[in-house]
Amino acid sequence: MELQNTEENMDLQLEDRVILVVGGRGLIGSAVVDLLRKEGAIAIPASRSTTEGVQLDASQDDSVAEAVATVLERHGRIDGLVVAAAPAAGTLDSSTDSDPAEILKALDAKALTFLRVAKAVVPAMQDAGYGRVVGVSGQNAFLTGSMTGSMRNAALIVAAKNLADTLAGTGVSVNTVSPGPVTTEPSAAVEIGKPGESSPEDVANLILYLVSPLAGAVSGESIAVGHRVRGVTAF
Repeated sequence: MELQNTEENMDLQLEDRVILVVGGRGLIGSAVVDLLRKEGAIAIPASRSTTEGVQLDASQDDSVAEAVATVLERHGRIDGLVVAAAPAAGTLDSSTDSDPAEILKALDAKALTFLRVAKAVVPAMQDAGYGRVVGVSGQNAFLTGSMTGSMRNAALIVAAKNLADTLAGTGVSVNTVSPGPVTTEPSAAVEIGKPGESSPEDVANLILYLVSPLAGAVSGESIAVGHRVRGVTAF
């Protein structure tokens, strides 16, 4: 039997959903915002310096609280939260890789940023009985070679899993995505012992599913984007 091609897209049921995207001006965050808007969602980018959306310094509790309050005042709810705010792995200084002070800074910039923003948004989601939270980690969490990169990503995954378990049964799901290297021109090749590359849109497409109502039964998961590290069977 011949299969017929179709151009119909799956309806992610994101029309008019209010989604806050922290790090919405970054490589992954901006792709998430663009694709959400194509789905009809109200995508609100948040960053330290922005010409649209809300201004938010995720390292400061007061700034996070003010930004979340602003979104709730304007829209009445927050249906989804995406946290993609962190320095890119390539910017980490290898000469200070095992420096405890640098590791603490990296943990704060990624794992604690995620937790800080999620904890500010979740109460409104709990009141509504619905919410989707997605954090962007990375496959460095499963690899040695960069202590700072491994620890900041692994800590984010652990924080998200704990939060997901706390919220089980409330209608609020929490998941993470773990890309390998993200580039606008990803290679199809995957070397032994390394993760595969992906585009910002590849990562964003998975995030869109996880912030949609369709992903209600998925929580507490960390999902690789790109090829999960080739040659490794367990994490």
